[in-house]
Amino acid sequence: MADDLKVIVHKIKGKCPVYEEGNEFYLKEGYKLSAYEELCMHSLASIMPYYNCLCRGINPEDLALAGNGRSAFVQCLDPCEITGGGTVVFRIEVSN
Repeated sequence: MADDLKVIVHKIKGKCPVYEEGNEFYLKEGYKLSAYEELCMHSLASIMPYYNCLCRGINPEDLALAGNGRSAFVQCLDPCEITGGGTVVFRIEVSN
């Protein structure tokens, strides 16, 4: 069985129209998206390449995503310097 992931909005550069720092959502059992608020497709695209590995216990260091402890860090695909939007940094934690 896959581990659950908790995805937390860690930091925002610029002005994101969807997220605020501290917002969170979950990926349960390796494929079920659980959220209580709106989500942005840019953010999901940045998480997609890594969530399967993280759910299955691959260490974030092995994916070059390591931050503190077992957390991984990725950022959304919005280049805020060009679009005037917000680039969001996500902290992804494994929660068993």
